[in-house]
Amino acid sequence: MKISFVVPAYNEQALLSRSLTAIRDEIERAGQVLGQDAEIIVVNNASTDRTREVAVAVEGVVVVDEPRKGLVQARWTGFGASTGELIANIDADTVIPPGWLTEVLRQFERGPKLVGLSGPYIYYGVPNRVNVVVGAYYRLAFTMYLFNRFVLNVGSMLQGGNFVVKRDAMLKLGNPDLRFSFYGEDTDMARRLSKVGGVKFTFRLPAESSGRRLVGEGVFTIGIRYSMNFFWATFRKKPFTEEWRDIREEMS
Repeated sequence: MKISFVVPAYNEQALLSRSLTAIRDEIERAGQVLGQDAEIIVVNNASTDRTREVAVAVEGVVVVDEPRKGLVQARWTGFGASTGELIANIDADTVIPPGWLTEVLRQFERGPKLVGLSGPYIYYGVPNRVNVVVGAYYRLAFTMYLFNRFVLNVGSMLQGGNFVVKRDAMLKLGNPDLRFSFYGEDTDMARRLSKVGGVKFTFRLPAESSGRRLVGEGVFTIGIRYSMNFFWATFRKKPFTEEWRDIREEMS
């Protein structure tokens, strides 16, 4: 199956190169399985820094521009420019590890009814204790995910910036809900996809992500905010938080 990596990027000149290099390296590692069936698309999402230049400098990367700022807007613009059967949504501060792509292909080959796949984040740039707290949060969220999916039969769970969807499932969703410009966009996607087919969250698909938001706003504040938006997006079909703070790294 051809896979398209879609990377939304708003003012990500400091971290984007590392993310793209990790994707390219993983494509090369899985080359015997994929052949040439992979592409990397960066969505320059209203950036005012050197994001576009950084992306263009990485060999094999295609850059498309989306002037409307927002994750949903950027992801769907990237989807429109993609050609793969699988769409890997990777954030600009996310680093996929070796074996990530092999696990994705294995999961979709084993589950013909699977339309969405995701895994957790392990945060870099934070003390170890932060990842201990985050790990506990993920396990609590995973329990709720299982209850919602298999008992209530409502919604599912995706980690924004570390999830893969099937193209044909995306085409069945209709227009995106632009209210989910940041918080809750992954939960809204999971809820809508779950009506089309299976959406799976697995700890076998971790990725690294910048802990800048956890440091900048606090672990418990972020945990509560994401929890509220998870419930709002799942049961009320709208975001709990409509505004967000942009936290970016400075170039050294």
